[in-house]
Amino acid sequence: MRKIWLTWARLGVLVVLACAAAIWGGTAATRIYLAETAARGQTTLRLAVAALHGHMRRYEPLPSLIADHDDIRELARRPENPGLRAAANRYLKEINGLLESSDIYVMAPDGVTIAASNYDEPLSFVGENFSYRPYFQDAMKGERGRFFALGTTSLKRGYYYSAPIRDGEAIRGVVVFKVDVDVIELSWRGSDHVIIVTDPEGIVFLTGRDEWRYAGLEPLTPERLARTHASRRYADARLYPLPIESHGSEAGHALMTIGEANGEPREYLVLSEPMPEAGWTVKVLLDTASARAQAFTALVAIFLCLALAGMVAAVVLQRRARMAERMALQQEARETLERRVAERTRDLAAVNSRLETEVAERRATEQRLRQTQDDLIQAGKLAALGQMSAALSHEFNQPLAALRTYADNAAVLIDHDRIADARENVRRIAALTDRLASISRHLRNFARKPNQKLGPVDVREVVRDTLEIVAWRLRAAQAELVTDIGEGPLMVRGGAVRLQQVLVNLITNAADAVEGRPERTITLRASRQGGQVLISVSDPGPGVPDAIAGRIFDPFFTTKGVGKGLGLGLSISYNIIQDFGGNLLVANAPEGGAVFTIQLAALDLGASREAAE
Repeated sequence: MRKIWLTWARLGVLVVLACAAAIWGGTAATRIYLAETAARGQTTLRLAVAALHGHMRRYEPLPSLIADHDDIRELARRPENPGLRAAANRYLKEINGLLESSDIYVMAPDGVTIAASNYDEPLSFVGENFSYRPYFQDAMKGERGRFFALGTTSLKRGYYYSAPIRDGEAIRGVVVFKVDVDVIELSWRGSDHVIIVTDPEGIVFLTGRDEWRYAGLEPLTPERLARTHASRRYADARLYPLPIESHGSEAGHALMTIGEANGEPREYLVLSEPMPEAGWTVKVLLDTASARAQAFTALVAIFLCLALAGMVAAVVLQRRARMAERMALQQEARETLERRVAERTRDLAAVNSRLETEVAERRATEQRLRQTQDDLIQAGKLAALGQMSAALSHEFNQPLAALRTYADNAAVLIDHDRIADARENVRRIAALTDRLASISRHLRNFARKPNQKLGPVDVREVVRDTLEIVAWRLRAAQAELVTDIGEGPLMVRGGAVRLQQVLVNLITNAADAVEGRPERTITLRASRQGGQVLISVSDPGPGVPDAIAGRIFDPFFTTKGVGKGLGLGLSISYNIIQDFGGNLLVANAPEGGAVFTIQLAALDLGASREAAE
């Protein structure tokens, strides 16, 4: 009897130990699977935050550049001038189309919109007052504003950047740049997780779940609603609390249970990362159902193993004498199997961790590469602006100095009654004035957006206008340009301004190639050969090595030093000539140096007149 009682006592202890082990094992399994889910979510969270940062930073400096534009600053000084308003509207519409942004508009100090890129659309911003927006208030304080909101006029969500329009120490208005964020939200749909972005009041405004948009993660107290309505961040959109049934944590992870439309609540593991510069919080919600199911499966497996162990233990207790050796062998085999399974599991977990780390590093490297390319393009734009400023200063200062000298001399000659000499000085002043007007006209024509339609173009006129543009660069390089284009007209089919852009780029590159060399003579030839017109630009520079000749027209490929070019000029020129139906070739001259040849279809004079009519 005592043995039976002792046997049942031992069985009871084993049952208690088995239950405790199962509970501990289930808790450990839950912790492990939640940790794996959180690791996947952290990768998704980092990628989402990086994508938001990259999309926002692309447009951040643009309002300041637009605010510094001469037409915009002049409009801020004279906002009632209809001509300035029309010019500003056209300029903003053109920039908005090039940058593929949502809207760009200019506001007066009282908050009234005086120019907008959508001036000719039914829902135009012109005349609307947005002084209640924080981005306007920040800009009027002299700061750069940032704000996310639902447009009160367009009812489209967007991120707003603003910059003040300065006139000396005074602020004459505000430039606002609106960026569409729908493209980011679309990329979040169709995944097994939910990404949401909340504002400082805890309201969801970006999410892959449409039914959660404008829902509050925090209670919508009167104070929160008052702050939101003051800025009209969401216009007339209905704000409502998200049906959160409970908050909690387990194994160090934040959990949230949300009611679903079908009545079945769903538990999510919540990962968060703030974006303080925008005032946002990015959250990734991962459904814990899979982790719970895996943990339950592990718990069942543990129970089965323990039940099997209990049965084996009962058999051992009943037949200890006969089965001791066999049970020892079974125990050893089981331990060996468990050890191998554990080792294999650890190996697989380590491999998975390394793969996730490598993927994250490669994605981060790709993001840094894209950011670096954007920075290089921006630096190239600023460098081009600096070169153009230097060119204008050099071209205009010498004639202006001569004008002042001739004017002073004319006054002295008049005082000495030398009227004929004074008249000669006045004639020279008029000639210099014509020279300044010619330079300004050519630069203005070169800066004007070209007409996309193709038509007859006289190569001689294009070459003449090109010489006006590149004269400053040739003088800077101490280079001489020799032209050989014959006597008669050379007509081709294309666009005059874009063909001029190609010639300016080829001659400027030639000037770069010969700068500092003993021989600095650049030759431009144009002639008709059969049904084609050939235009060539040759220089006595170092030429093009055979190793890079096949890549010289690729985007971002350049042989210049750091800071001297982005490698886009020849690529753009090649595409322009291709649009004309021609070809752009490069070769090395037998006597040395590079020769770039443009091949275009020739037009007869009569046919070109009919095309023009």
